[in-house]
Amino acid sequence: MANMNSVIDDEIRQRHAEISSLNKHIYDNPELAYEEHKAHDAFVAALQSLGFNVTPHAYGLETAFSADVGSGGRLVVFNAEYDALPGIGHACGHNLIASASFAAFLGAAAALKASGRPGRLRLLGTPAEEGGGGKLKLIENGAYQGASGALMVHPGSARLLPPGVRGIASIRMLANVKMRAFFKGREAHAAIAPWDGVNALDAVCLSYNGISMLRQQIRPHERIHGVIRAGGNRPNVTPADCVLEYYVRSATRATAEALWQRVKNCMDGAALATGCSVSYEPLNSYADVRPSKAICKAYVEAMTEAGCEGKVALDGPGAAEVLPGSTDMGNVCYECPGFHGVFGIESPAGASNHTKGFTASAGTEDALARAVDCGRGMARVAWKLLEDDAFAEFVQKEWEEDMKLAAEGK
Repeated sequence: MANMNSVIDDEIRQRHAEISSLNKHIYDNPELAYEEHKAHDAFVAALQSLGFNVTPHAYGLETAFSADVGSGGRLVVFNAEYDALPGIGHACGHNLIASASFAAFLGAAAALKASGRPGRLRLLGTPAEEGGGGKLKLIENGAYQGASGALMVHPGSARLLPPGVRGIASIRMLANVKMRAFFKGREAHAAIAPWDGVNALDAVCLSYNGISMLRQQIRPHERIHGVIRAGGNRPNVTPADCVLEYYVRSATRATAEALWQRVKNCMDGAALATGCSVSYEPLNSYADVRPSKAICKAYVEAMTEAGCEGKVALDGPGAAEVLPGSTDMGNVCYECPGFHGVFGIESPAGASNHTKGFTASAGTEDALARAVDCGRGMARVAWKLLEDDAFAEFVQKEWEEDMKLAAEGK
């Protein structure tokens, strides 16, 4: 194992120019969900130039790709995200996620080739995390089928981490049920014959107020937030078609679904009270992130062995604050053992994820160096999953038990 760690480190060090160039290209050319054509093409070209077998436009998605190496044995997947945010570019640091996974894949692939052992590695280009649910489509099309682990890291503001801590391995993130509600009433002239109208905007307002009252009776970690997508066109026309969109978050997929039913009751009641009908459209809901405890522990050990600067904590203070939202990586955690560690990058006060200040921070050389360090750690963990039968078996059994708990909403 020690010898393979040297192989991993040497390969990542030798490929720094390629990693840095790709990182800069993605950062300088921010693209929105499902529009990441430049990032996709740059990744495919870089991997092909290094001699890897690459499938562009993989798994039915135009801006996904899959680079695969090895045969037989177990499969480990590295997720490379690269979509940006409207108007503020890479304010969630997905260029760094891509770079960390690229580094990890290169290092682990070098170890696999040097060993001559069976085993498979996949660098998976995963578009549209920012609201597009790209990994849900990849799951549906079999990208994670049979995987023994799926690994990635995510940057956050170092200011949100405890002093001396550069990263946290085990991060739980909330499940997020996303729904759109369509209220149907009847138009009428609001002055001439208001009694002929059925006001869908009244149903929207009643729903909104009812849900606001519901927030008093939900758990501290749960979140409900929504917007009015359509509320009528003119004051003198009774609104007949109005739309609400809500996100409902809770600790697990099961409890988020249960909370959504309470939200839905508010909307159903509002429709009944106003004489409207209501229908629902499910959006790309995200499951909770349930990281593999065994993989998280192995990552902490790997980062320590690699001599990376700063401490990587297993969990503890800061874990809930640094990334409190939701991600489609949660859905991957329900398909195979998952890892979604966090590393801190230096950012100004108030510049956390999804701010312009964080965009600037994500483009620094120091941020890239921290991402590459995480890649070294992930490569070591991936190699352990391929090489250590007992470890891989333990990870799989632990995940199967966790899925039983997840089904119970725990």
